[in-house]
Amino acid sequence: MKKLLVALVLSISLTVLWLGSPAIAVDLANGAKVFGANCAACHIGGGNLVNAAKTLKQADLDKNEIASIAAISTQVTNGKNAMPAFSGRLSSEQIADVAAYVLDQAEKGW
Repeated sequence: MKKLLVALVLSISLTVLWLGSPAIAVDLANGAKVFGANCAACHIGGGNLVNAAKTLKQADLDKNEIASIAAISTQVTNGKNAMPAFSGRLSSEQIADVAAYVLDQAEKGW
């Protein structure tokens, strides 16, 4: 019985690792367009005109623990401090696209 349980757990673990989690389809070109229309006024070139310590540069994203699509999406959706929430203005698809674009640009050094 113990061997069967171990084999079952191992089988399930390998299946999960093999299948992985589904990828989120994002459109970087759309993300660039959304960024240009909604974000660039304050974040031109990955900077931050309101708070110079909170840029979209990789080092600041890492330091502020928002260097992921999920974390950036949450920030864009809900806003924080001086940044307004965009949940009423942008669709969840647009938010995912702009988050992916920001992360992509940060990794490239803007």
